[in-house]
Amino acid sequence: MEEKQKKERIGVYICHCGGNISDYVDVAQMRDIAKNEDGVVVSKNVMFACADSNQKEMIKDIQGQNLDAIVVASCSPKLHLHTFRNVASRAGINPYNYTQVNIREQCSWAHSDTPKEASVKAAGLIRAGIHKVAYSEALENIEVSSTRAAVVIGAGVSGMRAAIALAKMGNQVYLIEKEKTTGGHVANLGKLFVTEQSGKSIAGSLLEEIKKITSITLFTEASVEKVSGSLGNFKVDVKTGTETLHLAAGAILVATGFDPYQPKEGEFGYSQFPGVITLPEFRELIDNSGETLIYNNRKIKSIAYIYCVGMRQTKGENKYCSRVCCTTAIHSSLLVHEKFKNVTAYHLYRDIRTYGKQEVLYEQSSKNGDIYLKYEEKTPPVVSQEGNHLVIKIKDELTRRQEMELETDLVVLVTGMVPRSDHEAISGILKIPAGNDKFYNEIHPKLRPVETVINGVFIGGSCQGPKNISESVQSALSAAVKINALTKNPTINLEPIIARVNFEACTWCGKCAEVCEYDAIHQLEMYGKIVASVNEATCKGCGMCAPVCPADAIDIAQYSNAEIEGMIDGFAQKVEISEEAGAEAAGGEGGITMKDMPQVWRRIASSLETDPKTIPALAKELDLNPELITYNLMTMNKYSLVEAAGMDDSDEYYFYKLKNLKHVEN
Repeated sequence: MEEKQKKERIGVYICHCGGNISDYVDVAQMRDIAKNEDGVVVSKNVMFACADSNQKEMIKDIQGQNLDAIVVASCSPKLHLHTFRNVASRAGINPYNYTQVNIREQCSWAHSDTPKEASVKAAGLIRAGIHKVAYSEALENIEVSSTRAAVVIGAGVSGMRAAIALAKMGNQVYLIEKEKTTGGHVANLGKLFVTEQSGKSIAGSLLEEIKKITSITLFTEASVEKVSGSLGNFKVDVKTGTETLHLAAGAILVATGFDPYQPKEGEFGYSQFPGVITLPEFRELIDNSGETLIYNNRKIKSIAYIYCVGMRQTKGENKYCSRVCCTTAIHSSLLVHEKFKNVTAYHLYRDIRTYGKQEVLYEQSSKNGDIYLKYEEKTPPVVSQEGNHLVIKIKDELTRRQEMELETDLVVLVTGMVPRSDHEAISGILKIPAGNDKFYNEIHPKLRPVETVINGVFIGGSCQGPKNISESVQSALSAAVKINALTKNPTINLEPIIARVNFEACTWCGKCAEVCEYDAIHQLEMYGKIVASVNEATCKGCGMCAPVCPADAIDIAQYSNAEIEGMIDGFAQKVEISEEAGAEAAGGEGGITMKDMPQVWRRIASSLETDPKTIPALAKELDLNPELITYNLMTMNKYSLVEAAGMDDSDEYYFYKLKNLKHVEN
């Protein structure tokens, strides 16, 4: 990239993050270092970069100083990347002429024990950001057309509920179910916690509702054979018996559910002794029994539940906790007590995890007289058969590993959820990744919990991990809302950070296509030769293709050679940190220093002695930056020196008053 294309008026903003950064990184020196870089015309310290007041100041700087690019050194871009892109857009510059540098997670938090080194690293990152943004390009979002339709794979409760929601939001929905009937595992269940509804009735009512909605087409005994196309324009081949249907959809939701863990032969006596059954088999036994609980023509008077069967294995495949097993086992025990009289229950557990409202089940079970014995994984219970009874030997951790022997009529193995047996086939067709537990992976469990790395493909329910019915439905509905946000418009805007091919340099060796995990690169005839072409809707901008190209014909938007080399040059520059300077607090030039902060506390406390005040009122009275007041008030609140005292008449600001300080010397 030629020198004349470099940005010449760059603004740099270094965030204190309320002390999270400034307590360890010398932000004053960071400001001064940035100020001396080529092209930087604005360099400031700010208490909270993401605060509305600071965003307004940034817009004022961009417009008043005619800035053509900005750098924000603060927290992870995962949190506020779009915040500052929007600031750039509102100020009139391209949002991709903005770079965020992470000096909180990568510097102050990671190196809090060595503040000077944290400052050195922060300086390198800030310089790298400045050099990168100097070569940044003004990019525009990619627009693709969209079909107002969705394919939902899996007609369990989650899939059906999502299909109904999508249809009611105006989408054509194709609901694909592999089995002959709908409802999944829930359709085989009786009374459920918390609603006490029957699982069969829930599944049945959802099916009846689906039959009434003309925009939902349900296919049973059907399977997805092939998926092509991309976000907005997927082509899904569905096999139904001898016929293959070709469906068009804007997005796909995978809600294929789970399989129950199947114990190995001999595991806790399973398939070895007739009185050892799994939890799903036991639930079916409860639902189908009359007034007396009978198994193998014998009346059951005592039951032993062995928890964590096939789960939380240190050396096995399933190292995770299945989460719902404890609740299901205890709820089953309560159903037994409710339906049958004089049945003794033993719960042999490693840990009890009845979270949330489910805790009441554990309490009720204890009140019913259920006996709980705790074992460790290294010393599991041993099940044997003696005459007509099963005998269990266990070392109880609650009684200092005292060895106990229980005689019982029935042993219930509390098994959890594992990925479906066909999970690899679905993963291969849709190219969605699975984790170490073999459940499908979302992009981020908190920030993007139902999205996959494939644009337009979403996951919901227990196909992404063990969930109860409520959690499964909630995640599927979240995915439905995400899908509708995409398909409701005729076009979809996508990030422009994708691979780009220099057609003149490309000679098509195929190496880029070989390493692309998203099938985003294909052959194209251009200029009388075969070259690589990038599907803009499919490409994720991962960068795998660029380094394998022998002709250097591929780069990634926002990560061009000039930008990457500029970052390296910036980070490699020698950094001189003066320990004498100290770290300056909020306020930028002429601001309050860290050593002055106790005095600020005294001034705030003195003002609050007369009556409660809002942050703007304190800032005006004390002639201090509102951000400085905010930071100190929050710190004083942390140490219980002040507290909130209601809101002002406009419901915009809190009043604050003294809490533990009776009198303050100025």
